[in-house]
This record gives sequence, structure tokens and C-alpha cells, in this order.
Amino acid sequence: MNAKAYLEITMTIDENDRPAAAKVYTDYKEPFLSQIKGAASKDLLIRGDDVQVLHGFASEEDAKNYLGSDMFKNDVFVGLKGLWKKDPDVRIYTVA
Repeated sequence: MNAKAYLEITMTIDENDRPAAAKVYTDYKEPFLSQIKGAASKDLLIRGDDVQVLHGFASEEDAKNYLGSDMFKNDVFVGLKGLWKKDPDVRIYTVA
């Protein structure tokens, strides 16, 4: 399935905490792809200043619904929130 929308979550995380953030990404990648409606891809992007997770979806609605899902609110969010130096930047893009 080709992604028609992307959810980008950019997080400022200290270098020492990045392995813990990568573990959350790894732990939930397969469940995300197999259990979340419209999930098409999930990639971890690491830069000097921040860490991004780029989620691909079948639609913008699917991306928005994921942010309200139990997996995101109760597992992913809880696993990451103690690692952030500031609130993450969350954006949804659609493919033209």
C-alpha cells in the first residue's frame, strides 16, 4: 500500500536517552503495522538535533485516528514522554 498521508513526530531527546526511544520504536513497529487501520510504514529518522518518527497511512483520517488510539496514548506516548526535552512537534501531511 502506498502512503497517502504521513504523521511526523519530531522529538528533542538527549543522546543518552536515544537508545530508550529506539526501543519504544522497535517494540511498537510491528504492532503498529499489523493492528492500526491504514498503517503503511513506520521509519525512525535520527538527526543531530532531534529524532523523528515518520508514519505512513492510507489516509489523513487514519493518521488522526492513530493519535487517539489506545496504542499511541497508553503505550507509545507513555514510553516516550519521560525522554523529551520539550514537547514534540506533531504534523500530518497529505500526498498530492
